Amino acid sequence: MNRMSAAGCVEQCRTIRRHIIEMLERAGSGHPGGSLSATEVVTALYFHFLRQDPQAPDDPDRDRFILSKGHAVPVQYACMAERGYFPKAELATLRCIDSRLQGHPVKGTLPGIEASTGSLGQGLSIACGHALAARLDGRDYRVYCLLGDGEIDEGQVWEAALFAAHHKLANLVAVVDANGVQLDGYTKDILNLEPLADKWRAFGFEVLEIDGNDMTQVFAALDQASTHTGDKPFCIIARTVKGMGVSFMENEVEWHGVAPNREQAAAALAEIGG
Repeated sequence: MNRMSAAGCVEQCRTIRRHIIEMLERAGSGHPGGSLSATEVVTALYFHFLRQDPQAPDDPDRDRFILSKGHAVPVQYACMAERGYFPKAELATLRCIDSRLQGHPVKGTLPGIEASTGSLGQGLSIACGHALAARLDGRDYRVYCLLGDGEIDEGQVWEAALFAAHHKLANLVAVVDANGVQLDGYTKDILNLEPLADKWRAFGFEVLEIDGNDMTQVFAALDQASTHTGDKPFCIIARTVKGMGVSFMENEVEWHGVAPNREQAAAALAEIGG
């Protein structure tokens, strides 16, 4: 693939955020907050770091991307459409009956969707399976798994983390979109996660903590993760802003899972620009 620069990815994020807002407004439902917070990370992956070819989505040597926080799939759909996995016009069918673009990823509907992740907490386990399969098959692909910070309240996440470290899955990269907000409140009030970096280190991961909405830091972290060797899985804790890029959505709990109406979408698009 032609790898986009960090500066190019910054501009691409405007397009991705516009798609997210437009898709959700048309659908009348969905999750803007966590889609917008993860835009820099997912854009950097799809336009620079993932070794994938939209024309050969089943290449056995492709890098895998598992969206564990499946409700944030608008950001993945937007990136995939821009990369050529399916026509951009199809974004307008988000959450429609018979659409290939459902409200959570569904494996088998779209080329490039690696796992169905409607239920939270399962993605890292799936990613561990892919990562271990690479070793057993003698392949060198990496597996990237994006989790939400509210999602990691789930115990299965930590079982998978133990498994990854025990089996020395150095080709596994977990990225936590730590935006501090979950469905019905702030993570610090519902189940305090801190010290989050220390927890992942204690579970046997190599850990980096970054500003996940700063593309320079995102690139540096993913560059380190993509060239990581040794015997530890890798974790990037991306501190982000829920609803990033739309001021009236930023850090607001109510924008976790409510779509903007026509007036709100127009205001958001004007602010995003591009």
